[in-house]
Amino acid sequence: MIEQVRKYIQVYNLLETGKPVIVGLSGGADSVALLAILTQLGYDCRAAHCNFHLRGDESDRDEEFSHLLARSLSVPFYHIDFDTERYAAENHLSIEMAARELRYRWFEEMRATEQAQAIAVAHHRDDQVETILLNLVRGTGIRGMRGMTPKNGTIVRPLLSVSKKQLLDWLEEQHLNYVTDSTNNTIDYKRNYIRHEIVPALEKLNPSFQDTVVRNAHYLRDVETIYDHSIRQAGEDIMDQALRISIQKLCNYPAPENMLYELLKPYGFNRFVIADIFRALPGESGKQFDSPEYTLVKDREYLLLSVKGKSTDSSFYIEENTEQIEYPVKLSFRKIVLGEEFAIDRDKHIAYFDYEKLSFPLTIRTWQSGDWFIPFGMKGRKKLSDYFSDLKYSRPEKEKQWLLCSGEDIIWVTGHRTDDRYKVDQHTRYVLIVKIFR
Repeated sequence: MIEQVRKYIQVYNLLETGKPVIVGLSGGADSVALLAILTQLGYDCRAAHCNFHLRGDESDRDEEFSHLLARSLSVPFYHIDFDTERYAAENHLSIEMAARELRYRWFEEMRATEQAQAIAVAHHRDDQVETILLNLVRGTGIRGMRGMTPKNGTIVRPLLSVSKKQLLDWLEEQHLNYVTDSTNNTIDYKRNYIRHEIVPALEKLNPSFQDTVVRNAHYLRDVETIYDHSIRQAGEDIMDQALRISIQKLCNYPAPENMLYELLKPYGFNRFVIADIFRALPGESGKQFDSPEYTLVKDREYLLLSVKGKSTDSSFYIEENTEQIEYPVKLSFRKIVLGEEFAIDRDKHIAYFDYEKLSFPLTIRTWQSGDWFIPFGMKGRKKLSDYFSDLKYSRPEKEKQWLLCSGEDIIWVTGHRTDDRYKVDQHTRYVLIVKIFR
């Protein structure tokens, strides 16, 4: 068991030794096994427990048990109390979704506070199967059928290759106790119904049903990678930097309606509106469609996409003695004399410039067609559109990326690369330090 998890972590590059990891600990069998396994593998764990106060004394029992378990494993223990029902009512969410939002928000806060490398959660193979079946019932595409990924941002799932039975057998071998959530034995919830009724029925048809589903999900992850690559390449051909979609080019591609869906989904258009847009392609010009933040107009040859209420002047000026700005992005500015003690922090949220190379006022703006800069460490120009492609930016991400400029020159793609022409070098006397406040 330990070796299986170790190899899975290694194959998918989920964790590094020597760096803290936040482990979600509910007290149930899955999370107890996760914490114990990661501890035995030598990871620097921090146990994080959420008390949602949904099951009365049982919720408090789980918290006490989790605390005692963490202490027995010599793992630091953190907990938080949530008024889940009130949060759900105030935000018009189901109890399940409210608990999920509260849990993962706090986990991320803990990760930042502890400077942890990741948040480990205890989803296992059976959870993967249930998730895929739930997505199938609700209606889904490739992304839903490939299920949960081993890593999603800062969330890692080291147990995805392990079955529930394996976990329970291992806990018994290790003489490790756990608590049981009484609601797990009901069929009132969709997931529990699938767990207790649907999966056993399908296993009668195919005893290896769960292995088959997981194997197919692995294949579909590869298919999704190919699909996303093709969509990205086609999107660069169909949609230009002015957010104009060529109707003719769109219709020349296979499955044009699905292609249109993939192009417009990042801009907030849902599948039903996109179906209406596609049906309007042969019709007259001038028809308008809206998402929460964007407007799309059907022209003769193009679909024209624009931001609602976007100002024609997107530049913000920064005078020479400015110390801090709050809008559009929170930045601080500090001029120092370069001395022997000067050292560059490799934090991507801090930039350093030769002060005497700058032309004030500086400006901060979003990108424009034709923008280029010379990335730090390089000699030649690079189009910003190509740089964004390297970062795998979606078009909305490009629209939201702020650029710090000196005159016409882009000196910093904020949070990423500075321009090599403005770097601190052996001739620098004064340094301007610019920092993003997160």
